[in-house]
Amino acid sequence: MSFYIEQATSGKARAGLIKTAHGEIETPIFMPVGTRGSVKTMFQDDLEEIGAQIILGNTYHLYLRPGHELIERVAGDLHKFMSWDKPILTDSGGFQVFSLSSLNKVSEEGVQFQSHLDGSRHMIGPEKSMEIQKGLGSDIVMAFDECPALPATKDRLRESMELTIRWAKRCKEYQLRDYQNLFGIIQGGLHQDLRTECMERLEEFDFPGLAIGGLSVGEKNDEMVQFCDDFVHTMPQHKPRYLMGVGTPLDVMTGIKNGLDMFDCVLPTRNARNGQFLTSRGPINIKKEKFKEDPLPPDPNCNCKVCRRYSRSYVRHLFNVGEYLAGQLISYHNLYFYMNMVKEARVAIFENRFDEHYQDFYKTYSSNEWK
Repeated sequence: MSFYIEQATSGKARAGLIKTAHGEIETPIFMPVGTRGSVKTMFQDDLEEIGAQIILGNTYHLYLRPGHELIERVAGDLHKFMSWDKPILTDSGGFQVFSLSSLNKVSEEGVQFQSHLDGSRHMIGPEKSMEIQKGLGSDIVMAFDECPALPATKDRLRESMELTIRWAKRCKEYQLRDYQNLFGIIQGGLHQDLRTECMERLEEFDFPGLAIGGLSVGEKNDEMVQFCDDFVHTMPQHKPRYLMGVGTPLDVMTGIKNGLDMFDCVLPTRNARNGQFLTSRGPINIKKEKFKEDPLPPDPNCNCKVCRRYSRSYVRHLFNVGEYLAGQLISYHNLYFYMNMVKEARVAIFENRFDEHYQDFYKTYSSNEWK
């Protein structure tokens, strides 16, 4: 049985099916981020209701609290621990080790770091990352990589790429659970030649999926867009293509246009906690005075239960008086928006009209009509 099946294309955009032990995933797909075993403010029932097919768990955070050993002892895996029986992807912990921790020391063995919680010292390398992710029992496991911030010199990026490839080999040699699928991560900054070399060398390990890492880490947005336009179509057609940690609705739609299949980002829930609704006419800041007496739904074109029931005025009131319900309502809507966005993109691909659909979405979303 194939892990990934391409079902339809429209231009470079494609729709497919990923088959895992915990269910099938229809692509293109957006994965809500459940950093510590929870998508912030969302019940698991909510995630099922909005059509989430897979969520992301974070290896670094779950390693520090409550610990993968505890999760395995108590429940057997993260699925049972958090009562989520659909697929889970876990990242390797590499990005957080570099971005959240202080006094990092990178060596061939891995990364020594201080916990951002209590300053305790830890080491995560390829084998430790695989041990943690095996304990969590995720369906898709990410190889441990080095994620340098951009801009960086080409020599630095090559050094990082070489280390990532050596670590990928060690990850591949680790024995995971039988049903787990290990993805390789392509590094190399914005350099097409480095990325191509990295991809070709990772292909020697026969990973069932490949991810693009190291983007949205300091480069300009238009540089990322141009890179994806030039590179993504060269990736293997018979494997899922995952753009890690990206991004805004327009970033995701542009990624789909370029042939990417999988996306994740904390933006829909993080921005919700700051009062930002993502709507069909662009983002709106519900804290603004103009919404104080606005009886309209947050997005009049949205059919989610928040927009069917509540007004901008009411949600603004909740946010301004510090009611937790405000963040919950906005998070629910924002994630529904993403789920509906990729669902409609998939339909447009099957109907071979994705480019037209993309132009309509881009024009409407960029109008910022309600801001």
